[in-house]
Amino acid sequence: MNSSPTESPPQPTPEVAPQASEPGRQRRAMPVLEKLFELYPHLFGSEFLPLKLGVFQELMARHPGDFQKEDLKLALGVHTRSTRYLQCIAARKKRHDLDGNAVDDVSPEHVYLALLELFRRRQGRSPENLLPKLRNQLIAAYEASGLTPHEYVARVQSADAEATTFLTEALGEHAQTLARREALVKAFKTSGKTPAEFADMYGIDPRDLQRAIG
Repeated sequence: MNSSPTESPPQPTPEVAPQASEPGRQRRAMPVLEKLFELYPHLFGSEFLPLKLGVFQELMARHPGDFQKEDLKLALGVHTRSTRYLQCIAARKKRHDLDGNAVDDVSPEHVYLALLELFRRRQGRSPENLLPKLRNQLIAAYEASGLTPHEYVARVQSADAEATTFLTEALGEHAQTLARREALVKAFKTSGKTPAEFADMYGIDPRDLQRAIG
């Protein structure tokens, strides 16, 4: 992974590092963030959008003399580690350039890490067990990636043992759901019943059966 500030977020780990949210760093970054909001309200305003890779260099080139290199790095780091920014990454919104054009998909690994960080932040403040919600989100992110389970794990795996456990459980639950759906479809096809009759016989919601059989 490239650790250059061209990625805003530059790479998964810095994107979610909690130390970037320290009040002192936020105060130092505020003047630059206010300037970015003034210049690009469509990216840094009431709604955040994922930023294209290379936005740091693009900002420096487009606004020579307006930003100090280290100040801009800090501001982009604070911005891309914010909960609101992580939410737009987790929602798989497209990356945008400075003119507001959608240019690229957010990578599966960035979506995955954003979901994990948001879960950890929320779980730390909530008495509710948020793991079931996280598993559903990880399953949705995996399905949206278009990758096989092996390919997806290879893309997102890390040395974080807890995160690996969460992913393993989510993919295992997904595999079980698919197996149950396949068994249901097979039973229906061999039953000789109409969908309504089959659903009534087994106490299944007809809408669930219709989704399963396509």
